[in-house]
Amino acid sequence: MYSDFAARLASSIWPDFGETPGRSTETPEVTGLSTVVVDGNFPWTIVRLETDAGVTGIGEAYPSPGVHEVITDYFESVLVGENPLDVERLYNLMRESLSGRGSQQGIGTIAISGVEIALWDAAGKILEQPVYQLLGGKTREEIRMYADCHAGDGMVEAALDGQPEETYEAEAYARAARSAVDDGYEIIKFDLDVPSGREIDTLSRHFDRPEIEHKRGLVEAVTEAVGDEAEVAVDLHWNFSVEATEKLCASLEPYDLAWIEDPLPPENADALATLNRSVEQPLLTGENRYGRHGFRDLVEKEAVAFVAPDVPKTGGIAETKKIAELADTYYLTMSPHNIGSPVATMAGVHVGATVPNFLALEFHARDVPWWDDLVDAGEPLIQNGRIEVPDEPGLGIELDWDVVEEHRKE
Repeated sequence: MYSDFAARLASSIWPDFGETPGRSTETPEVTGLSTVVVDGNFPWTIVRLETDAGVTGIGEAYPSPGVHEVITDYFESVLVGENPLDVERLYNLMRESLSGRGSQQGIGTIAISGVEIALWDAAGKILEQPVYQLLGGKTREEIRMYADCHAGDGMVEAALDGQPEETYEAEAYARAARSAVDDGYEIIKFDLDVPSGREIDTLSRHFDRPEIEHKRGLVEAVTEAVGDEAEVAVDLHWNFSVEATEKLCASLEPYDLAWIEDPLPPENADALATLNRSVEQPLLTGENRYGRHGFRDLVEKEAVAFVAPDVPKTGGIAETKKIAELADTYYLTMSPHNIGSPVATMAGVHVGATVPNFLALEFHARDVPWWDDLVDAGEPLIQNGRIEVPDEPGLGIELDWDVVEEHRKE
């Protein structure tokens, strides 16, 4: 009786498994791993995981020197012959195989992340289910994206003119902000750790009043340009001290920012917690943290309001979901960092679809006109600042390999 019930249950979850023409009833196996680097605004390392089930899983590893060699020269021999449906077991197998050589953080974890994403894509395709379904189902139908705007066209024009000190002016920020909001983005972000045209000692992490006034002016221009149509966040890229950030935050209080990102170097959660208690604005960090263990002190010390893991860097899809669940025990929100191609972006979409405490996923490639061309689809992935959670198997996208090859980086 129990076996009959189990069979009926399995058939309801995976219809006709083993009966579809051409599908093998044997345990699937990994047959190969390869990578290709796409020359985008960052070098996007795309992972291809081949199986004998007739499907190829695609993943992406965070840009890092040497990640190609770790995946192709090492992990291929670890994974070939293994069952791609055993994603969690293979994740731990890869970590164990690199124990003491980067499996806890750094390039080893980055390589693991890219392969793990490809495993989920392959598993979804084999089982004919979207990744979010394999993770427990979705909590929302679409994923809000937020636009990293830098300084817009003004930055590019000034750099080409050889005048980078003119790059970071309020007018260029305001134009970029307006453009992103007109495209449907409800959250936009700008860099504030930028040249003001003055000679300063950046190593001291201290900024005097004119520097703070320059950054306040950038924020004022952006918030005036968008009004109540979008939330505005700013990124400091770990370049400030507690003292300098406190002064900067005090000057920015009138502008009701969504968050201040990465104000301090990433190693010291105690310093970040001290800052978090002393400023009014929400703080966000996490792109330089690895795995749920790397986020534990941030969460337990309540050092931030937002955690921002990077899916192809911190351990992959399942590990990012676990980070979100850890954060949710302290009622913290997750807004993942993302500088990747459509592959990394869709990995973030599936995580965001499955956790309740998700706010928005970063989009960093508005200045890459062929970003959408990488996907073999008839319409853009992002529409009106959102991505619809796909119901197709795996990640829900396939790459146009001709376009990938066209932009391939040797």
